[in-house]
Amino acid sequence: MEQPIPHWPGRMVGPVHVRSTPEGPADQAVFVHGLAGAATNWTDLMDELKDEVTGHAVDLPGNGRSPAPQDGDYSVAAHARAVIGLLEETGPAHLFGNSLGGAVSVAVAATRPDLVRSLTLISPALPDLLPRYGPARVAAAAAPRLGEWVSAKLRLIPAEQRVNASYSMIFADTTRVHPDRLREAVEELRRRDGLPYAGAAMIGSARGIVTEYFRRGERNLWRLAAKVEAPTLIIHGRHDRLVRPAMAAKAGRTFRQVRLVWLPNAGHVAMMEQPRVVAAEARRLISETRLGNAPLAS
Repeated sequence: MEQPIPHWPGRMVGPVHVRSTPEGPADQAVFVHGLAGAATNWTDLMDELKDEVTGHAVDLPGNGRSPAPQDGDYSVAAHARAVIGLLEETGPAHLFGNSLGGAVSVAVAATRPDLVRSLTLISPALPDLLPRYGPARVAAAAAPRLGEWVSAKLRLIPAEQRVNASYSMIFADTTRVHPDRLREAVEELRRRDGLPYAGAAMIGSARGIVTEYFRRGERNLWRLAAKVEAPTLIIHGRHDRLVRPAMAAKAGRTFRQVRLVWLPNAGHVAMMEQPRVVAAEARRLISETRLGNAPLAS
């Protein structure tokens, strides 16, 4: 198992913390993590793509090292505004999103097409009224009062145990997790436990995505997906325990210019589990975008 690279250095860009690769290629890329994730979820994929794009991974408000938003708003729309603010700094970029970050990225691409050159979604959390166990548990934790109770109880469980349980859910094969990455995740969770807003950020973001599952009208995420103009790549792990394969297939039928790629040995966070494979697919999309060739459903 290769020694993992250090996480990219970060800085505050407006109200959010952003980790970036060294300035290099002119093409920019922005990476958006999932629920309870952070910019560090993208470290290895950004390394694979650093000769292709200059990458910027955002900690969504209240997550990672970003402070809590002053208005306490953790909705998908609020997270999308934070990403748009970063994109206005970087200029038009290739946008990547995982899970909750995928939902946020869809909202960004649909409302600000001028800022999104291409869209790569890894197991995006698009509305599914028949969610698997993991999302159902998130919905329960997002319930009024129950969410706060669950958050308080979880803090009583050792950080190592919580990280191991989480990784068992999101990885197809936890033996692919380097011990250093596991140690870093445990240390980060302990740091988060000491933040007064960590629980509110988790619960608020969970409630935000659950709200989107029941939203009707023009702001429904599926309707927004159908409006996305950017060439789109959807990557879905066959062993994803959180997002049903049917939702990936539906996404493949919904976006205008789309290619759907199934990874037989990946789970919910393919960019962490198989960064080289994901990078190869992303390079293909970026190349097609430069050449003006739209991806075809496959």
